[in-house]
Amino acid sequence: MEDRKFKTLLVTGGAGFIGSNFIHYMMDKYPDYMIINLDKLTYAGNLENLKDIEDSPNYQFVKGDIADTKIVNGIFDSNTVDAVVNFAAESHVDRSIENPGVFIQTDVYGTFVLLEAARANDCSLFLQISTDEVYGSIEDGSFKEGDPLLPNSPYSASKAGAEMIVRSFYKTYDFPVIITRTSNNFGPYQYPEKLIPLFVTNLIDDIKVPLYGDGMNVRDWIHVDDNCNALDLVLHSGRIGEIYNIGAGNEEPNVWITKKLIKLLGKTEEMISPVEDRLGHDRRYSVDCNKLKSELGWATKYDFEEALIQTVSWYRDNEKWWRPLKK
Repeated sequence: MEDRKFKTLLVTGGAGFIGSNFIHYMMDKYPDYMIINLDKLTYAGNLENLKDIEDSPNYQFVKGDIADTKIVNGIFDSNTVDAVVNFAAESHVDRSIENPGVFIQTDVYGTFVLLEAARANDCSLFLQISTDEVYGSIEDGSFKEGDPLLPNSPYSASKAGAEMIVRSFYKTYDFPVIITRTSNNFGPYQYPEKLIPLFVTNLIDDIKVPLYGDGMNVRDWIHVDDNCNALDLVLHSGRIGEIYNIGAGNEEPNVWITKKLIKLLGKTEEMISPVEDRLGHDRRYSVDCNKLKSELGWATKYDFEEALIQTVSWYRDNEKWWRPLKK
């Protein structure tokens, strides 16, 4: 097991849902680290997520696109960056179906730009944040890190493409990289286009929730803090050149999640509005996380149903955060 230490991290996409939670996590645990947050501030990036730390001497925000070579190189020219944690990505499947080119530009080319700059400046690690969606769908069992990638949407294909670029830098240039593939995150500060925050905020306003197809598409749900803990372990102790699955084993069909949220908010199942299924909709995601657990001793801390209750409460208590986004 490695034991790496850093002085300065470049976190891309740090104003987004997982990225902002990761920055909070890291600043709490490693107060001596300098964190530079590069974010384009698209619709899903929100500096309100980081309002409480914006004046911290150990935090710097840079507005920019990871695909912009001038901006990326400028950060490396002005700072000694020890490691890159790349969250930055277009990530909503429905949007990728409507406009796949944007996903290829950001997720693939943007990752390449970051890799080039990190390699030129002798970074000690490039951590690529990927997704379990790169594997495609699985009827039985769980995907392991060595299984082939069979992405079924432009989004998951763009993330798989980014992984291939990252792998090539490790194999060709001996550049230190690690890849993580995480299941569906949930928790505070998640943009209300994703299932849980969309449905919770709709139900708070007595708006029906759109459930795709028969609602039996299965996802594995992990609280964002459990994911951040896993990423912390991988960043500091993961083996160079490896891939780590991150999942919580909370596999439930979308209709179960929907009915659970309806119950927690005191509504009735009449609030469910079935809609035509998504194009190329994967039936089930499932990842085997034994590698992460056995090598790095990782374990989840959150009970799924308790975490759902906490998440619903957060959206109830933070309407000022999400109402402007839903407009």
